Amino acid sequence: MSKKLGIGVIGLGRLGSAYAKYFTGRIAGATLVAVSDVIESTVTSLAAELGVSKHYVRYQDLIADEEVEGVVIVSPTSTHKEVVLEAAKRGLPIFCEKPLSISLAEARAMLRTVEQTGVFFQMGFMRRFDRGYVGAKRKVVEGVIGTPVLFKSSSRDPYRPSLEYLDPAHSGGLLIDCGIHDLDLARWYMGEIASVFSIGGTLAYPEMKAIGDIDNAVTSLYFASGSLGVIDLSRNGVYGYDIRTEILGTEGTLKIGYLRETPILVMTKDGITHDTVPYFTERFEQAYITQLQDFVNNVLQGKPPAVTCADGVAALHASAAATLSFKENRPVKIRGDEFF
Repeated sequence: MSKKLGIGVIGLGRLGSAYAKYFTGRIAGATLVAVSDVIESTVTSLAAELGVSKHYVRYQDLIADEEVEGVVIVSPTSTHKEVVLEAAKRGLPIFCEKPLSISLAEARAMLRTVEQTGVFFQMGFMRRFDRGYVGAKRKVVEGVIGTPVLFKSSSRDPYRPSLEYLDPAHSGGLLIDCGIHDLDLARWYMGEIASVFSIGGTLAYPEMKAIGDIDNAVTSLYFASGSLGVIDLSRNGVYGYDIRTEILGTEGTLKIGYLRETPILVMTKDGITHDTVPYFTERFEQAYITQLQDFVNNVLQGKPPAVTCADGVAALHASAAATLSFKENRPVKIRGDEFF
Protein backbone atom coordinates (compact mmCIF):
# COMPACT_ATOMS: atom_id res chain seq x y z
CA MET A 1 0.00 0.00 0.00
CA SER A 2 1.31 3.46 -0.91
CA LYS A 3 2.16 6.10 1.66
CA LYS A 4 -1.10 7.83 0.78
CA LEU A 5 -4.25 5.73 0.55
CA GLY A 6 -5.70 5.86 -2.95
CA ILE A 7 -9.42 6.54 -2.53
CA GLY A 8 -12.30 5.87 -4.92
CA VAL A 9 -15.63 7.54 -4.17
CA ILE A 10 -18.77 5.79 -5.45
CA GLY A 11 -21.93 7.90 -5.68
CA LEU A 12 -21.68 11.62 -6.38
CA GLY A 13 -24.88 13.11 -5.04
CA ARG A 14 -24.70 16.09 -2.71
CA LEU A 15 -22.89 14.21 0.07
CA GLY A 16 -20.76 12.05 -2.24
CA SER A 17 -19.56 15.12 -4.11
CA ALA A 18 -18.65 16.76 -0.81
CA TYR A 19 -16.72 13.64 0.24
CA ALA A 20 -14.82 13.63 -3.05
CA LYS A 21 -13.86 17.26 -2.49
CA TYR A 22 -12.72 16.53 1.07
CA PHE A 23 -10.31 13.93 -0.32
CA THR A 24 -8.65 16.54 -2.52
CA GLY A 25 -6.70 18.26 0.24
CA ARG A 26 -8.60 18.06 3.52
CA ILE A 27 -7.91 14.43 4.49
CA ALA A 28 -4.31 13.69 5.44
CA GLY A 29 -2.80 10.41 4.26
CA ALA A 30 -5.24 9.97 1.37
CA THR A 31 -5.58 11.02 -2.23
CA LEU A 32 -8.60 10.84 -4.50
CA VAL A 33 -7.71 8.67 -7.50
CA ALA A 34 -11.13 7.83 -8.98
CA VAL A 35 -14.82 8.70 -8.82
CA SER A 36 -17.92 6.89 -10.03
CA ASP A 37 -21.57 7.72 -10.61
CA VAL A 38 -24.29 6.27 -12.84
CA ILE A 39 -24.95 9.73 -14.31
CA GLU A 40 -22.18 10.30 -16.85
CA SER A 41 -22.47 14.09 -16.91
CA THR A 42 -22.17 14.24 -13.12
CA VAL A 43 -19.05 12.09 -12.90
CA THR A 44 -17.38 13.78 -15.88
CA SER A 45 -18.07 17.27 -14.54
CA LEU A 46 -16.85 16.58 -10.99
CA ALA A 47 -13.76 14.73 -12.20
CA ALA A 48 -12.84 17.72 -14.35
CA GLU A 49 -13.48 20.13 -11.47
CA LEU A 50 -11.28 18.13 -9.07
CA GLY A 51 -8.61 17.20 -11.62
CA VAL A 52 -9.24 13.46 -11.26
CA SER A 53 -8.30 11.60 -14.43
CA LYS A 54 -10.15 8.38 -13.61
CA HIS A 55 -13.92 8.51 -13.65
CA TYR A 56 -16.37 5.67 -14.20
CA VAL A 57 -20.07 5.17 -14.82
CA ARG A 58 -19.78 1.56 -13.62
CA TYR A 59 -18.69 1.24 -10.00
CA GLN A 60 -17.23 -2.18 -10.85
CA ASP A 61 -14.62 -0.49 -13.01
CA LEU A 62 -13.59 1.78 -10.15
CA ILE A 63 -13.28 -1.16 -7.76
CA ALA A 64 -11.14 -3.02 -10.32
CA ASP A 65 -8.79 -0.06 -10.75
CA GLU A 66 -5.37 -0.99 -9.35
CA GLU A 67 -4.80 2.54 -8.01
CA VAL A 68 -7.88 2.32 -5.79
CA GLU A 69 -6.82 1.14 -2.32
CA GLY A 70 -9.98 2.01 -0.44
CA VAL A 71 -13.57 2.74 -1.42
CA VAL A 72 -16.00 5.26 0.03
CA ILE A 73 -19.60 4.28 -0.75
CA VAL A 74 -22.11 7.12 -0.91
CA SER A 75 -24.44 5.65 -3.53
CA PRO A 76 -28.20 5.19 -2.86
CA THR A 77 -28.87 2.92 0.12
CA SER A 78 -30.58 0.32 -2.07
CA THR A 79 -27.27 -0.23 -3.93
CA HIS A 80 -25.01 -0.67 -0.90
CA LYS A 81 -25.08 -4.44 -0.73
CA GLU A 82 -23.89 -5.09 -4.28
CA VAL A 83 -21.15 -2.46 -4.00
CA VAL A 84 -19.93 -3.70 -0.61
CA LEU A 85 -19.81 -7.33 -1.77
CA GLU A 86 -17.84 -6.36 -4.89
CA ALA A 87 -15.34 -4.32 -2.87
CA ALA A 88 -15.01 -7.07 -0.26
CA LYS A 89 -14.31 -9.60 -3.02
CA ARG A 90 -11.28 -7.49 -3.95
CA GLY A 91 -10.26 -7.10 -0.31
CA LEU A 92 -10.51 -3.31 -0.41
CA PRO A 93 -10.99 -1.32 2.80
CA ILE A 94 -14.56 0.00 2.80
CA PHE A 95 -16.23 3.09 4.20
CA CYS A 96 -20.02 2.89 3.78
CA GLU A 97 -22.41 5.75 4.40
CA LYS A 98 -25.50 5.09 6.50
CA PRO A 99 -27.91 3.30 6.37
CA LEU A 100 -26.13 0.03 5.68
CA SER A 101 -29.13 -1.17 3.66
CA ILE A 102 -32.89 -0.79 3.50
CA SER A 103 -33.19 -4.55 4.01
CA LEU A 104 -32.25 -6.16 7.31
CA ALA A 105 -31.62 -9.49 5.55
CA GLU A 106 -29.24 -7.79 3.11
CA ALA A 107 -27.48 -5.99 5.95
CA ARG A 108 -26.88 -9.29 7.74
CA ALA A 109 -25.57 -10.81 4.50
CA MET A 110 -23.15 -7.88 4.22
CA LEU A 111 -22.00 -8.43 7.80
CA ARG A 112 -21.38 -12.13 7.11
CA THR A 113 -19.28 -11.23 4.06
CA VAL A 114 -17.28 -8.66 6.02
CA GLU A 115 -16.63 -11.19 8.78
CA GLN A 116 -15.79 -14.03 6.40
CA THR A 117 -13.40 -12.01 4.24
CA GLY A 118 -11.88 -10.08 7.14
CA VAL A 119 -12.04 -6.92 5.02
CA PHE A 120 -11.77 -3.57 6.82
CA PHE A 121 -15.23 -2.01 7.03
CA GLN A 122 -16.18 1.27 8.70
CA MET A 123 -19.75 2.50 8.98
CA GLY A 124 -20.60 6.14 8.41
CA PHE A 125 -22.42 7.71 11.37
CA MET A 126 -20.96 11.21 11.39
CA ARG A 127 -22.68 12.38 14.58
CA ARG A 128 -20.33 10.10 16.53
CA PHE A 129 -17.52 12.36 15.31
CA ASP A 130 -19.13 15.72 16.06
CA ARG A 131 -17.32 17.58 18.85
CA GLY A 132 -20.49 18.02 20.90
CA TYR A 133 -21.55 14.39 20.67
CA VAL A 134 -18.00 13.15 21.33
CA GLY A 135 -17.73 15.44 24.37
CA ALA A 136 -21.08 14.22 25.68
CA LYS A 137 -20.04 10.58 25.29
CA ARG A 138 -16.94 11.31 27.33
CA LYS A 139 -19.04 12.92 30.07
CA VAL A 140 -21.35 9.88 30.18
CA VAL A 141 -18.41 7.46 30.43
CA GLU A 142 -16.81 9.58 33.17
CA GLY A 143 -20.05 9.47 35.17
CA VAL A 144 -20.48 13.24 35.20
CA ILE A 145 -24.30 12.98 35.01
CA GLY A 146 -24.56 9.76 37.01
CA THR A 147 -26.61 6.98 35.43
CA PRO A 148 -28.34 8.00 32.19
CA VAL A 149 -32.07 7.37 32.56
CA LEU A 150 -33.72 9.31 29.69
CA PHE A 151 -32.58 9.88 26.09
CA LYS A 152 -34.31 12.55 23.99
CA SER A 153 -33.35 13.34 20.41
CA SER A 154 -34.75 15.50 17.61
CA SER A 155 -33.92 15.43 13.90
CA ARG A 156 -35.78 18.06 11.89
CA ASP A 157 -35.04 18.95 8.29
CA PRO A 158 -35.95 22.49 7.17
CA TYR A 159 -37.71 21.10 4.09
CA ARG A 160 -38.25 17.77 2.41
CA PRO A 161 -35.73 16.34 -0.07
CA SER A 162 -36.92 15.31 -3.53
CA LEU A 163 -39.61 12.63 -3.79
CA GLU A 164 -37.14 10.53 -5.76
CA TYR A 165 -34.73 10.58 -2.82
CA LEU A 166 -37.48 10.01 -0.25
CA ASP A 167 -38.95 6.98 -2.01
CA PRO A 168 -38.77 4.20 0.63
CA ALA A 169 -37.68 1.79 -2.12
CA HIS A 170 -34.37 3.68 -2.18
CA SER A 171 -34.13 5.43 1.20
CA GLY A 172 -35.97 3.00 3.48
CA GLY A 173 -38.36 5.74 4.61
CA LEU A 174 -38.24 8.39 7.33
CA LEU A 175 -37.58 6.06 10.28
CA ILE A 176 -34.64 4.42 8.51
CA ASP A 177 -33.16 7.22 6.41
CA CYS A 178 -33.45 9.92 9.07
CA GLY A 179 -34.20 8.10 12.33
CA ILE A 180 -31.24 5.74 12.07
CA HIS A 181 -28.90 8.53 13.22
CA ASP A 182 -30.85 9.03 16.44
CA LEU A 183 -31.24 5.30 17.02
CA ASP A 184 -27.49 4.81 16.57
CA LEU A 185 -26.85 7.57 19.11
CA ALA A 186 -29.38 5.99 21.46
CA ARG A 187 -27.40 2.72 21.41
CA TRP A 188 -24.09 4.57 21.72
CA TYR A 189 -25.13 6.49 24.83
CA MET A 190 -27.65 4.21 26.50
CA GLY A 191 -26.90 0.63 25.46
CA GLU A 192 -29.04 -1.84 23.54
CA ILE A 193 -32.64 -1.04 22.68
CA ALA A 194 -35.21 -3.52 24.04
CA SER A 195 -38.41 -2.23 22.43
CA VAL A 196 -39.84 0.61 20.36
CA PHE A 197 -43.23 2.14 19.64
CA SER A 198 -43.69 4.57 16.75
CA ILE A 199 -46.45 6.89 15.64
CA GLY A 200 -46.35 9.11 12.59
CA GLY A 201 -48.12 10.62 9.65
CA THR A 202 -47.93 12.50 6.37
CA LEU A 203 -48.92 15.86 7.80
CA ALA A 204 -47.01 18.59 5.97
CA TYR A 205 -46.38 17.22 2.47
CA PRO A 206 -49.45 15.34 1.17
CA GLU A 207 -47.57 14.50 -2.03
CA MET A 208 -45.44 12.09 0.01
CA LYS A 209 -48.43 9.79 0.33
CA ALA A 210 -47.90 8.86 -3.32
CA ILE A 211 -44.51 7.28 -2.48
CA GLY A 212 -45.75 5.70 0.75
CA ASP A 213 -43.69 7.69 3.24
CA ILE A 214 -44.42 9.92 6.23
CA ASP A 215 -42.99 13.33 7.07
CA ASN A 216 -43.28 13.30 10.89
CA ALA A 217 -42.79 10.57 13.47
CA VAL A 218 -42.25 10.00 17.18
CA THR A 219 -40.62 6.83 18.53
CA SER A 220 -40.59 5.83 22.20
CA LEU A 221 -37.81 3.54 23.42
CA TYR A 222 -37.18 1.11 26.24
CA PHE A 223 -33.53 0.20 26.71
CA ALA A 224 -32.27 -3.14 28.03
CA SER A 225 -31.11 -1.27 31.14
CA GLY A 226 -34.68 -0.13 31.84
CA SER A 227 -33.93 3.46 30.83
CA LEU A 228 -36.29 5.37 28.55
CA GLY A 229 -36.02 7.30 25.30
CA VAL A 230 -37.98 9.35 22.80
CA ILE A 231 -37.08 10.49 19.29
CA ASP A 232 -38.96 12.96 17.11
CA LEU A 233 -38.34 13.25 13.37
CA SER A 234 -39.65 15.85 10.93
CA ARG A 235 -39.18 16.85 7.30
CA ASN A 236 -40.76 20.27 7.92
CA GLY A 237 -38.62 22.08 10.49
CA VAL A 238 -39.03 25.20 8.25
CA TYR A 239 -37.02 27.43 10.61
CA GLY A 240 -33.74 25.59 9.96
CA TYR A 241 -31.85 22.32 10.35
CA ASP A 242 -32.48 21.32 13.96
CA ILE A 243 -30.48 18.41 15.39
CA ARG A 244 -30.37 18.20 19.17
CA THR A 245 -30.04 15.52 21.84
CA GLU A 246 -30.56 15.53 25.59
CA ILE A 247 -29.43 12.89 28.08
CA LEU A 248 -30.95 13.07 31.54
CA GLY A 249 -28.95 11.35 34.26
CA THR A 250 -29.39 10.76 37.98
CA GLU A 251 -26.88 13.53 38.74
CA GLY A 252 -27.22 15.92 35.83
CA THR A 253 -28.21 16.47 32.21
CA LEU A 254 -26.32 16.90 28.93
CA LYS A 255 -27.69 18.96 26.05
CA ILE A 256 -26.03 18.56 22.66
CA GLY A 257 -26.52 20.69 19.56
CA TYR A 258 -27.43 24.24 18.67
CA LEU A 259 -29.89 26.15 16.53
CA ARG A 260 -28.16 29.54 16.13
CA GLU A 261 -25.53 29.27 13.37
CA THR A 262 -23.82 32.66 13.84
CA PRO A 263 -23.13 33.97 17.39
CA ILE A 264 -25.14 37.15 16.84
CA LEU A 265 -28.41 38.27 18.41
CA VAL A 266 -30.34 41.08 16.72
CA MET A 267 -32.26 43.02 19.37
CA THR A 268 -34.76 45.66 18.32
CA LYS A 269 -38.09 47.01 19.55
CA ASP A 270 -39.75 44.34 17.42
CA GLY A 271 -38.04 41.50 19.24
CA ILE A 272 -34.85 39.45 19.54
CA THR A 273 -33.84 37.29 16.59
CA HIS A 274 -30.95 35.18 15.34
CA ASP A 275 -30.17 33.00 12.34
CA THR A 276 -30.48 29.20 12.23
CA VAL A 277 -28.44 26.29 10.90
CA PRO A 278 -29.13 26.01 7.13
CA TYR A 279 -28.71 22.27 6.50
CA PHE A 280 -26.69 19.14 7.24
CA THR A 281 -23.57 20.08 5.27
CA GLU A 282 -23.12 23.24 7.32
CA ARG A 283 -23.96 21.62 10.67
CA PHE A 284 -21.83 18.50 10.31
CA GLU A 285 -19.13 19.34 7.76
CA GLN A 286 -16.29 18.97 10.27
CA ALA A 287 -17.80 15.73 11.61
CA TYR A 288 -17.89 14.34 8.05
CA ILE A 289 -14.24 15.27 7.55
CA THR A 290 -13.25 13.86 10.94
CA GLN A 291 -14.93 10.50 10.31
CA LEU A 292 -13.25 10.17 6.89
CA GLN A 293 -9.91 11.07 8.45
CA ASP A 294 -10.53 8.43 11.11
CA PHE A 295 -11.28 5.85 8.39
CA VAL A 296 -8.00 6.64 6.59
CA ASN A 297 -5.98 6.64 9.81
CA ASN A 298 -7.42 3.30 10.91
CA VAL A 299 -6.65 1.66 7.56
CA LEU A 300 -3.10 3.03 7.35
CA GLN A 301 -2.30 2.26 10.98
CA GLY A 302 -3.94 -1.16 11.08
CA LYS A 303 -6.47 -0.13 13.72
CA PRO A 304 -10.01 -1.50 14.02
CA PRO A 305 -12.91 0.56 12.64
CA ALA A 306 -14.43 3.11 15.03
CA VAL A 307 -17.95 2.21 13.88
CA THR A 308 -18.39 -1.38 12.72
CA CYS A 309 -20.61 -3.16 10.24
CA ALA A 310 -22.30 -4.77 13.27
CA ASP A 311 -23.15 -1.27 14.53
CA GLY A 312 -24.74 -0.59 11.15
CA VAL A 313 -26.81 -3.76 11.40
CA ALA A 314 -27.92 -2.99 14.96
CA ALA A 315 -29.00 0.56 14.08
CA LEU A 316 -30.89 -0.74 11.04
CA HIS A 317 -32.50 -3.44 13.18
CA ALA A 318 -33.83 -0.77 15.54
CA SER A 319 -34.95 1.41 12.60
CA ALA A 320 -36.73 -1.53 10.97
CA ALA A 321 -38.45 -2.30 14.28
CA ALA A 322 -39.54 1.35 14.57
CA THR A 323 -40.89 1.23 11.01
CA LEU A 324 -42.79 -2.01 11.69
CA SER A 325 -44.19 -0.50 14.89
CA PHE A 326 -45.59 2.45 12.95
CA LYS A 327 -47.06 0.28 10.20
CA GLU A 328 -48.72 -2.14 12.63
CA ASN A 329 -49.50 0.44 15.35
CA ARG A 330 -48.01 -1.63 18.15
CA PRO A 331 -44.92 -1.89 20.35
CA VAL A 332 -42.17 -4.04 18.85
CA LYS A 333 -39.71 -5.92 21.05
CA ILE A 334 -36.12 -6.43 19.91
CA ARG A 335 -34.52 -9.69 21.00
CA GLY A 336 -31.17 -10.71 19.62
CA ASP A 337 -31.39 -10.78 15.83
CA GLU A 338 -35.19 -10.77 15.76
CA PHE A 339 -38.10 -8.57 16.76
CA PHE A 340 -41.61 -9.43 17.90
